[in-house]
Amino acid sequence: MTLDDVIEHCLAKPGAEETYPFGDGELCCKVGGKIFAFIGLDGGTVGVKSGATAEEAGQWRERYPDDITTSAYIGRHGWNRVRIDGAVPEDELRDLLDQSYDVIVAKLPKSKRPAPS
Repeated sequence: MTLDDVIEHCLAKPGAEETYPFGDGELCCKVGGKIFAFIGLDGGTVGVKSGATAEEAGQWRERYPDDITTSAYIGRHGWNRVRIDGAVPEDELRDLLDQSYDVIVAKLPKSKRPAPS
């Protein structure tokens, strides 16, 4: 996947919005006001919720130690940073993006969840 593919995939999700709360270098994709993907526009990485716990996220890092690392500050909450042009296959990267979105939507109050498509 290219950086553009990742952005397109994230923004195609129901209720997804594009924001830049940390400056022009990082696109944050939100749903219901909560971030589900931190896309590094300069670094070619995407931060995703990779599991309900840090242990679950760690399983991804074990599989792809050169391309998936713990996200700074929020890694203990199950967030990983994934290199977009690395060894993680496209289908698995899509799965990680989808999983991150789904986990965040599931935690939203029903009133903030997007309508199913």
